[in-house]
Formats: sequence, structure tokens, C-alpha cells
Amino acid sequence: MSGFDPSGRTNRALLVGVSEYDHVQADDREGVPGQLPGVLHNRRQLRDALRRTGLFDTGRIEVCPSPPHDAFNEALRHAARETSGLLLFYFAGHGIVPKAGDELFLQMSNARVVAGEQDAFPNAVPFTEVLAQLVGSRAERVVVVLDCCYAGNAAAIWHRFDHVKRQKTLLLMSVQPNRLIDAGDGSRATPFTHELVRLLDDGSGEELWLSGLYTRLKDRMAAAGYRTALDDPQNPQGVWEPGEDVLLRSGERPPPPHPPPPPHPVDPDPDPVTDTDTDPVTDTDTDTGPDPPAIPFWSALLSRLLTPVRRVAARLGSLHPKARLLLVLAVLAAGFGGYGVSGVVGTVVGDDRTCLPALELRVLTDPELEPTVRAAADAYLTSDANTDHGCRRTGITVYSAGASDAVTALRERTDAWQEPRDEDDDPQRDVGPQPDVWIPATAADVPRVVLDRDVRAYADLEPAPEPLAYSPLVLAVPQGLSAGADGRTGRPLAELVAALRQRHPQAEVRRPDPEYTDTALLATMGLYGEPGGARAAEQRLAQPGPPAPTAAELLCALPQDEAVDERTAALVPEFLLKSGVGCARAARAPRVAEYPGDVPALEPAFVRVRWRDGDRDAAARDDAVRKFQAWLYAADGGQQVLGAAGFRSAHAGHPLLDAKPGTGVLPALPAGLRGAAEPSALTAALGAYRSANGPGRVLFLLDSSGSMGSLWKGASGGPGLLKQSLGGLGAQDEYGVWAVYGTTGKGYAPLLPFGRHKRADAERVLGDADRTRVHDAEADPHRALLAALDDMAGRGTDDDRPQLIVLLTDDEDANRLTGGNLTAVLDRARAAGVPVAVASLASGGCDRGRADARIAETSGGRCLDAADDLGAGLHDEVARTGTGEE
Repeated sequence: MSGFDPSGRTNRALLVGVSEYDHVQADDREGVPGQLPGVLHNRRQLRDALRRTGLFDTGRIEVCPSPPHDAFNEALRHAARETSGLLLFYFAGHGIVPKAGDELFLQMSNARVVAGEQDAFPNAVPFTEVLAQLVGSRAERVVVVLDCCYAGNAAAIWHRFDHVKRQKTLLLMSVQPNRLIDAGDGSRATPFTHELVRLLDDGSGEELWLSGLYTRLKDRMAAAGYRTALDDPQNPQGVWEPGEDVLLRSGERPPPPHPPPPPHPVDPDPDPVTDTDTDPVTDTDTDTGPDPPAIPFWSALLSRLLTPVRRVAARLGSLHPKARLLLVLAVLAAGFGGYGVSGVVGTVVGDDRTCLPALELRVLTDPELEPTVRAAADAYLTSDANTDHGCRRTGITVYSAGASDAVTALRERTDAWQEPRDEDDDPQRDVGPQPDVWIPATAADVPRVVLDRDVRAYADLEPAPEPLAYSPLVLAVPQGLSAGADGRTGRPLAELVAALRQRHPQAEVRRPDPEYTDTALLATMGLYGEPGGARAAEQRLAQPGPPAPTAAELLCALPQDEAVDERTAALVPEFLLKSGVGCARAARAPRVAEYPGDVPALEPAFVRVRWRDGDRDAAARDDAVRKFQAWLYAADGGQQVLGAAGFRSAHAGHPLLDAKPGTGVLPALPAGLRGAAEPSALTAALGAYRSANGPGRVLFLLDSSGSMGSLWKGASGGPGLLKQSLGGLGAQDEYGVWAVYGTTGKGYAPLLPFGRHKRADAERVLGDADRTRVHDAEADPHRALLAALDDMAGRGTDDDRPQLIVLLTDDEDANRLTGGNLTAVLDRARAAGVPVAVASLASGGCDRGRADARIAETSGGRCLDAADDLGAGLHDEVARTGTGEE
């Protein structure tokens, strides 16, 4: 678990509580349902509880009492700009969603609601914009707490952000999606915040992490019996990346604050934006156990709404009783966007038609496909196939999860997906809501879920007989390195890569993360067909640091370094050469697609996910899924959207769905491309990748001969460079250090035994002048390299873990790496299959034909010399093998 402890950092809390609204339904038909007096208590109680967590310094808890739209935006910008540690954002007030259900709007004090065929919410802030500012802040971690109706809809918006941004941001929401909740009678805090504060301020003095808070909060809400407006249990929701957590209360409690002033009448706040000291509310609650549900405020709120209801009822005397009831309820529901009555009835649009709320479909897809699937869903929502006189029949939430996570959840975790039981097994948090439709990048994922499943399944998969579309995997080569028309097709991936490196020895090949997208996993199948298998293939991938999550992000990252962009080929789906290049169109190197014959293509599948015991609206849901599916396969529907994104037809010959191809793409595909992926091959490739990218092994050979004396001290000396490279190794990696000196015997002496080490311990050995020193002797690199290659070959016989030998030398004894000695080292390097990285402290050590360059090239390693940044370069080489510091 990578828990984040914000202690000692510059942390900030922004507490936004909108208790008073300028426009309410009792006086303004475009107003919000009503005032929220309970939110007054929320602001003060949460502020006081946070003061006692030991994490927020005085003046760093900013309270925004009922801010208007512009003041809220300014406060949010200020908090995002000024926070470098933990940023906690809290909102309590009215929340509302449009008919499509694809956004959550936080309503500020001057908010209005304009109902119609296209809903409008003046002075409400889209949560997408709020989250974008928060994830773009300087803060190391962001915790978002929402106490409003529809709060759970924020999870789908969070899922739209990329993996890196999601990793930074953790969400806690007061209720599941598409639910309205009771704000209480105003005599105390709203139910969710009341229980939240009781947990944060329970007087235990113990550390409290978000994950633990979430579990206990769910238990307390369930025990208290809080209900939504649909009369089902109010279930708080939490969503964050697996393994992430944030400390919300330190174990050391600061002294209590000064007693609050005596109660006094509520005066207008002197500062409409920031209140860091007082909030004119007194809390009389002193108990710590869960309270029974507060007295609902339905009666008072409904009374405020009777006037417009009576006006409507008076106009409906001639209608059938059922029609009168429907329209009266519709008027009520149209006014309820935040806390209040359920929105299950509908809204009245401009010409007196009633739009029933759209049934919401949840569509899970591969991260690589998410932008295209979302574009298709957006087009479908407003199409004739989904609208009736301006009313939408269906809303669609599109979200993605890592491909391997989705397969695992559908295969092994459907029970917990329906009903999470503990914080360690919660697919609703780790993957997203239970999907109605799954669109993986290849139909091979379906048998990976259902074949030989050894746990009880609570979800059945029903794949469509044909793929939605087709896109081959290509090697997108910079135009200046292209093989030309004759060399772009008809060869396996290994040959295309070898030919590229032959044309340009410094060429690199990159691929996104096989754990995250099927695109990368399909490409990995081709890469592992190279000589040497998985370990050799991973060593050949020039990719310092973690891989890009998706191929689209890889293509967007390459232009950030012009030199890298111009020498790097990327393994990506062909469709991205049309729709995935807009992020840096002016700066990027133009690319040409080369088509390997042994890599399966992307063939997105449409899969109906049918959940056991999910039959409450089964018929309506089945009908909605069928209609969306039919539209996706229609030539004048979803196929147009897929074509615009760069996809090909799934039918024979795979013609382009759009007449305009992407840059560097062949209009007609060559014959002989590989068919669909085999499920077992995908599973085997993923297993091999995990093994080859597991904990690594590195053996350092440190030239300790007398000639190194002038190159020994400081960060640029031999031991200093070695110490810098240790940052590329993690706690599970194994490594050792040999001091290389002497021309007889073994030619080396162990400095650090091979095994797992704490970095501090290793640096202590390297900094010990008595142990790590220059010897009055020459060195024999030939003898040491032969011994090292034999040693590492013996360690890798039972697995595919990545391995590396690092030779750090001044080349003064390179005369012993000539003739037969050099031939013996090269032969042993080929046989061992272990890359050798040579770091020469001499100028020209890596010149073509020199021994260092030949050893590195033959073994699949890299040669660095004084012309390079040796510290950074050596660190990157080691990081390719190691797992990095934890």
C-alpha cells in the first residue's frame, strides 16, 4: 500500500457549505428546492474536527459559507495554487444532474434551474471542472468529500481521468449514484456529515486513514438506518486507485481550541468567500454513537411547493386521473435537484411535455477505447434512436478500468462487486460501478473471464457474435526511419524491429503498459516472439521509468522531447494515427505505419453483462441495451463515429469506415495479417510480462585498479556514480557489487554480497573508505566479465526476471579486452542472454568498434562514456531492470 502521510507538509482544507440560496422554489420557479440550514452545522463541526486532526495548521482551513459562483471559483483556484501537501475539498449543498446523467453540478448560492429539452443550471459548477482544477493543483494528494444529492455520480467522472490523475485523487461521497437524500430538519448537521465528524473527532487519539474511515462510515450509516428518497439504504461511496490511502488524523492530538463564543443570532458573513475563524452556529451534539435518522424535512419542503402544484392541478381538471398524477409529480420532481424528493418521475419541458427520467446504462471499456466509446455514447444520446419528442430514453455513463483489472473483477470478484464487504475487496471502488455493457478491446477477453472459472459468478456475459470494428496493431515509425513501401508489410514484428535498428542503431521502440490495456498486451505477444523470449524482449525496450498507461498517452508524450520523438517507434493501434495525434500535432514527428504479420488486431467486442438478482428493471434495461447495440452496429450510427476515430470495418477485407485515412496509414490492408487473439496466448503473455518485469537482479563490477585513483571521489567518481544508480532499485530487487582488480586468481573481490539491500546500507558500504578503495594493482576486465556472465546466467535458470551486469571502468586496462579475450567475452555474452551496460569514464569509450561498444551491443545492453550524462544514464539503465525505490 502506498499510503500518503501528509504530516509536516503544507496541507489545506477548503470547506464549501451552501446553506442559503438566493432563489428557492417557494418564491421562484427556477429556484432550488429550498434552504439547507443543516449545512450551517456541517461547516463549523467539520472545521473544528479538522483542527484536531493534527494535520492542518491554523489558518489553513478555509470555510466558504454559501459562496456565489464566482467567489467559489476564486476560492478553489487559491486552494489549488497554495497547497503542496494534502488538499481536502468538501462540498455540502444542492447537487443536480442533467437528464443524460453524464455530469454532476454543484449548485452555488446564486444557482438557478432552467428545465427544458436541454437542461440549464446557471451558476452551478460542473464537477468535471472542479476535479480538473484539483488534479491539476500542486498538491501531492487530493481528498474530495461530497455531501449532496447525486454525490455518487462523481465516481463516473473520476473514472474519465487518466491513471496518473486518478492516483492523486481520492473521493468520498455521501450516497450511491442517481439518488436524492434527506438533509435533515436543520437542527443539526446533515446525516452523512454528522457521522463523518463523529468519526474524525471520536477522541480516540489514534491514527485514522481514509480507508478505515470509509469502512466505519458505511457501518455507522447502515446502523443508523438512513434512507434515500427511493427508500433504499443510503450507502456512502468511496473511489480511489488500488493501494492508495491518505492519513486523515495523526496519532498525536493537538490541544483543544478555545471554547466557542456564546450562541448569537446569525448575521450576514462579513466575508462572502473565506471564514477561517468562526461560523455562527452552535452544535449541541456530544454523543459519539450513531444517531437515529433525523426528522425528515419532507413536510416543510412539500408545503413550500404546494403553491405551484395547486396551480398545475387546477389546469388539469379535464385530464385522465393518471395523467394528472403524473404531471403533478413531474412538477415536484422538476424542482428537486439537490437534497429532496427523488427524481424518478421526470421533468416538465417547455411545451408541457413530460420527460420521464432516462434509464442509466453503465458501459465499461478498455482505457484505449474510452474516448471513442464516449464519443459514440454522446452521439447516441441525442440521436433519433434514443429520443422521443426531445426526451431521452436512455442515459449512458462510460468509464474504463485497466484491462487486466476488468478481466479479474468479472472472473473472480462479481460477488464483492455486487456487495463490497471489506476495504480490501471493493470492485466498485477499484474498477467502477457494475456495468450493463462491457466493451473490451478484443473478444478474447470473454473466454479469459468465463473458462475454468472456479468461483461462483454473479454476472453472466453475453457477447455479440461479431466485433464492433477492427484496427490492426502497427509499428508507428518516424517518417525519416521508415522502411519504404516494400518493407512495411509481410514480416513478423521481430524482423521489423531488427530492420529498424539496423537502419538506425540508436532507434528505440516503446509500448504502453500491458497490465493496463489490451493494445499493449497484444503487442507484447509479438515482442515475445523475438529470440530470447520475454526477458530479452523487455531488455530491448528502451523505456526508462514506467511505461505510458495507454498508446494514446505514449504518442502524446513522445513529442515532449524532439530527439526522442524522431528516433522512437511506438507500438500502437492503427486508429490512433488518425484520432490520437491531436495533442501535439504541430510538434510531433510524422509517422508511417508498418504492419507486423504476427500481432493480433484490436477487435472491440460488445458484451452484455447480466447481473444475478438484478431483475427489478430487467426488461427495460434489456431493451435499452438492445437499442444501443443496434445503433452501434448501424452504418449511419455508431459505425460513423468509429470511422471518424480511424477504425476499420469488422467485415472481410477490413475497409476503412471513413474515406479519409490517418496519416501514414495504408488505405487497403495487406493480406496475411494475423487473426483474432487466442485467449490462452493473452494470458500467457501477461504472465510472462509480469515475470520479466518482476524484481530484477543487477551485478555491479566497479573498476578498483590504481588508475581509478583520480576518478574515485565525489558524485562523478566510480563509487558516486554507482550510488546514484541505486535509485533505480527497489526493496525486492537483488544486487551485488564486485571490486575488480588484480590480474591473477578470480580478478575480483565482493564488496556487497548478492541479495536484497536497503539503499542506506549499500551506500554505507560504498562510502566506507576502508572497504571501497582503490588498490595498487591493474585490473583484468576480461576475467571479471566472464565470471559475472557465468554467475548471472546461473541465477536466471528458473525464471524470466530481468537481469543486468554493469561494468564501471576508466578503460585503462582495455588492452586485456582484445583478440581472443574479447571473442571469449562476446561468445559468453551471447550464450548467457544477460545484458551488459558499460559505463566508461573515458572519452570515446563507446566509439564504434571499441570493446565497450561491442560488448554492450552483443549482449543487448547500452554503452555510456564521458560524452554522456553518466549519472542519469546509468540510473536509467538500472531502472529498466529494477523496480525503483519504494
